Amino acid sequence: MSYMTEYEKWLASDAVSDEAKSELRSLSEKEIEDRFYKELEFGTAGLRGIMGAGTNRMNIYTVRKTTQGICLEIIDNGQEAMDKGVVVAYDSRNNSALFALECAKVLCANGIKTYLFDSLRPTPELSFALRHLGCARGIVITASHNPKEYNGYKAYGEDGGQLPPEVADVVVGYINKIDIFSDIKITEDPQYISIGEDVDRAYIDAVKEQSLGVKIPEDFKVVYTPLHGSGNLLVRRVLDEIGAKNVFVVPQQEKPDGNFPTVVSPNPENAEAFTLAIEYAKEQNADIVFGTDPDSDRIGVVVRKSDGSYAVLSGNQTGSLLCEFILRKRKENGTLPSEGAVIKTIVTTEMIRAVADSFGVETIDVLTGFKFIGEKIKEFEAEGKYDKYLFGLEESYGYLKGSYARDKDAVVASMLVCELAAELKSQGKTLYDGLIDLYEKYGYFVEVLETKTLTGIEGIEKIREIMHKFRNSQLPLDIERKLDYSQGIDGLPKSDVLKFFLADGSWFAVRPSGTEPKIKFYFGVCGEAWESAQEKAQALKDKVCSLI
Repeated sequence: MSYMTEYEKWLASDAVSDEAKSELRSLSEKEIEDRFYKELEFGTAGLRGIMGAGTNRMNIYTVRKTTQGICLEIIDNGQEAMDKGVVVAYDSRNNSALFALECAKVLCANGIKTYLFDSLRPTPELSFALRHLGCARGIVITASHNPKEYNGYKAYGEDGGQLPPEVADVVVGYINKIDIFSDIKITEDPQYISIGEDVDRAYIDAVKEQSLGVKIPEDFKVVYTPLHGSGNLLVRRVLDEIGAKNVFVVPQQEKPDGNFPTVVSPNPENAEAFTLAIEYAKEQNADIVFGTDPDSDRIGVVVRKSDGSYAVLSGNQTGSLLCEFILRKRKENGTLPSEGAVIKTIVTTEMIRAVADSFGVETIDVLTGFKFIGEKIKEFEAEGKYDKYLFGLEESYGYLKGSYARDKDAVVASMLVCELAAELKSQGKTLYDGLIDLYEKYGYFVEVLETKTLTGIEGIEKIREIMHKFRNSQLPLDIERKLDYSQGIDGLPKSDVLKFFLADGSWFAVRPSGTEPKIKFYFGVCGEAWESAQEKAQALKDKVCSLI
């Protein structure tokens, strides 16, 4: 069906609201093509797109269709799966509560038991709640750290992890057969079960079980920003319960607001998101600053240096600090298993491997997407190795200690970051000093990320051309080894990712984003000093990017 035919179908349908039709009639033909030339697709983290009317947009109709597909997959699994039901959560984004309610309407109309949170919650709590309530599936409405124009839909399996590729393929198969209007079952009186504080309490207790028992000094000060998202109440509650009493929340960014008025993008990967927090930290003379994204699964950390200035850490730096902290404390208290494992994604810093090796711990690489870390945890448990999993991380600011959830969790990461910074303060050091200690011990690992945004039909084609060139051309680089993950290597699912290892020990990887119209280039090097390692990383980045 052509994009114009689909457009006319929407205008003619009684199911489409007058407001949506008015929006569609105001579009230029170029805009109509962009909204209808395809449907939103599942990527590494489910469905995600710009909000608006059309098949290539997030709206109540695409949400209903996706939910109907999940219903059919659940029904296909039998009455037991329907009785276990689905738990639905949502974050602070515009329309998140509306889309969550639409999910409940479709689930209930299909005869599936439904739980819906009474207000916004972090994504990792959804993962926990699914396991805690014994549900068959979970849904959270969020676009994570994307700009305000976006919203999204993450689907979770029975183990609490995002749907693995083989299950997602089944759901997509159902979705593709559904007419977006005529095949949807929906009720305007959904009989769902409202959940809230009881699940919060259980979740907080599970997070606190991951504490490493560091006593928080009375004069230890934290500045926290939830970036207008869902982390505010639970992060503060956990910190208070472990003894961190001096937690100052950035006033302008405390309240949930889907317009994210104080930032260009609510992304803790962007240093500018911490502008207000750093100013506030200087006023409070804070020991540490951190922020969580709208659905509170990612955390960005800012550290105070000895001269009183503040530095924004990368996801790799924070992950390396947490990894060493966890393994060291486990070794000190005699709970480090002889066959433990740290799991990281293939584009995450190799410093993790160096740290893990020093503690006699295995490092396992998985594809980008935290669901692959969750799958490894499930695999360990199936083998009866319940104590093997020690820590999981990805360079994009996602971390998980413990198996109470199966997705990255900024709430537990907030607690661990505070404990590590507090421990260092008791030694007369800052978290920045702790990072330098790691570099001095393991080497100066430097990673650089370059992202190219290429929107529309032309952008998709350009991304394909870039991947084809890097996959099939003879590159003018001293490459020792190339890994093409589209071949399903190392026992991993097939994925459109390339990774190159150079003769000097550095590496780079190329992958299209699964959630945004972007292609990403990752670069990693190791040197004997910070400045020389940075120069080496920049030179590699410049050389590779000149080939685009």
